[in-house]
Amino acid sequence: MPLLGRTANGLFWMQRYIERTENTARLIDAGLRLSLTNLSSEPDEWNSILVTAGVLDEYLAKHGSFDPDKIADFMLRDPANSSSILNSMAAARTNGRMVRTALTQETWEALNESWMVLRDQLSRPRCELPVLLGLVKQRTALIRGCFYGTMLRNEIFDFCNIGTFLERADNTARILDVKYWVLLPEHSSVGSSLDNYQWGSILRSVSALRAYAWEYDAELKAVDIIDFLILNRRMPRSLAYCYRLIEESLVYLARTYGETHECHETVHTIVARLENTTVGDIIDGGLHEFLEQFIIDSNRLSDEIAKAYRFYH
Repeated sequence: MPLLGRTANGLFWMQRYIERTENTARLIDAGLRLSLTNLSSEPDEWNSILVTAGVLDEYLAKHGSFDPDKIADFMLRDPANSSSILNSMAAARTNGRMVRTALTQETWEALNESWMVLRDQLSRPRCELPVLLGLVKQRTALIRGCFYGTMLRNEIFDFCNIGTFLERADNTARILDVKYWVLLPEHSSVGSSLDNYQWGSILRSVSALRAYAWEYDAELKAVDIIDFLILNRRMPRSLAYCYRLIEESLVYLARTYGETHECHETVHTIVARLENTTVGDIIDGGLHEFLEQFIIDSNRLSDEIAKAYRFYH
């Protein structure tokens, strides 16, 4: 019997919001690390967070001018920002509570407890930012560990898995885009030690610095980092890895329900494109342009999945 659309919707969005919580922390971390290399008085790296998170208009409507402390607060806890860490975690818990009977006890308890811990920490006006971001990443990792360690690999798992990796791929693309926005005005810095440090900061922000060193002998090169975070099929936050897992879960759903949909064709097309693209192709065509199109395609895939599995019925 097919899973009810509203249950599939709750599972899908529970996992997307958990992943969004962690990745918003990673995006803030990217801005924080890049700000340490900013030699001007302009907070370009903080502004880029708002652009890549898609909340620039909402921020400007409330604050009108750019200020690092206000930007960080807006991304952490502001009610006006639907993608803030506080709002994302609340949405994850709401969706989790709605589908609680589809989750193992361990998964639900980890989610519920993590929401309460983070809500308490975010209610405190003074908290060291790196410590808070570390707690967010730790708590979302706990939920993920309980989920992958206890859930049956059925259609419930597949909808959750699709939500996780769609959100993760989208956010890896957005974190990479931070680099584009920060360096755009300073082409002369490309290839410099400052440039390499900033790329290293991006790797640290997605917890990939050591994994990168294993794969590329530790030397930081922009071309290798782009290859690693977009095309490497063994890096768990790369676009190629995420889409391989999305495709796998959609194939399982097709077998479970005995039918395919438009979303299956779309995911096969995106996976094939990632497999047949080289890092040289990406650079020649423009990193920002590649990432922008990827984000558009991911959003379309998300809409097609919602339509195919009747999320709103």
